[in-house]
Amino acid sequence: MCKLCNLNPARAEAFAERMIVSLNEGSLMLMVSIGHRIGLFDTMSQMEAATSNEIAEATGLQERYVREWLGAMVTGCIVEASRETDSEELRYQLPAEHAAFLTREAGADNIGVFAQYISVLGYVEDDIVRCFQEGGGVSYERYNRFHEVMREDSGLAVVSLLLSDVLPLVPGIQQRLERGIRVMDIGCGSGRALNLMAQHYPESIFVGYDLCADPLETARREAQRRGLTNIHFEQRDLTHYAPEDTFDFITAFDAIHDQARPDHVLRSVYQSLSNDGHFLMVDINASSDVTQNVDHPVGTLLYTISTMHCMTVSLAQDGMGLGAMWGREKARVMLNEASFTRIEEHLLEQDFQNRYFVIQK
Repeated sequence: MCKLCNLNPARAEAFAERMIVSLNEGSLMLMVSIGHRIGLFDTMSQMEAATSNEIAEATGLQERYVREWLGAMVTGCIVEASRETDSEELRYQLPAEHAAFLTREAGADNIGVFAQYISVLGYVEDDIVRCFQEGGGVSYERYNRFHEVMREDSGLAVVSLLLSDVLPLVPGIQQRLERGIRVMDIGCGSGRALNLMAQHYPESIFVGYDLCADPLETARREAQRRGLTNIHFEQRDLTHYAPEDTFDFITAFDAIHDQARPDHVLRSVYQSLSNDGHFLMVDINASSDVTQNVDHPVGTLLYTISTMHCMTVSLAQDGMGLGAMWGREKARVMLNEASFTRIEEHLLEQDFQNRYFVIQK
């Protein structure tokens, strides 16, 4: 039966219009990413209405590129353009209400940070197409700037809330950290969370493990810059990690779903925890049932990131390919299979994208 022979014209037209909107919005995010990276939004937020020449001069950028970028911003309804007379040069203004979501001053509300994922993931599109056709996955080494963007992302989402909102979710952990305990972070990446804790709790000992060398070097440089002597970063594949030490507090910030064998890692966490230890697992706030994610505010983005990074880097290691959207139901099942039974779940109003699992051995 030919599906195209019995179209509902109104529905077809509505869908076509939606696709055009999506095409424009996707293109706009590329321009937002560029504007964030080179500081155009930050500079414009401090300026009154200005010409493209004035904006280029203030940012130290090339006027011709700035002017074309402004074209995308104006047609994308991010920047406003005006002139008093037909002969007067256009002047551009970034409204304060827009700057509140596009500048570094905006902190966790800065959508410009997340816009970078579009271009970063586009870099491996050919590799992903090959995987669709042949199977397998894309290794971490193929990604350009992903760790850099993740570092900025985690700084907004988790690290900024770590001391004030996240650690208080774990009963008594702040007092124990002050007295001195052993802490391990799984998939520590660039080490922002661990370095912050190490600086704030000098009596405790911190160890960070990650598969990739580049972010670990960033983590070590930051620890050295801060003068930290109570922290150690080590490159390690956790797929078959065998516990060598006991830890009182283990953390995993959006890292479990990336593992080749998250089931093995969770069992190792259980075995590594002291009898009165806690495991803090931060992961994507979603359901394991895709139909329950239809109204998720960034569901499409998260499934895209999962397809083009989280799932495929696991499959590249012959792993499970769990994916970022494994969901709270699957997470609970896997935690139970790893012998964890005392599990609490928390949501933070300031962080809509993550769910906080506080687990006691």
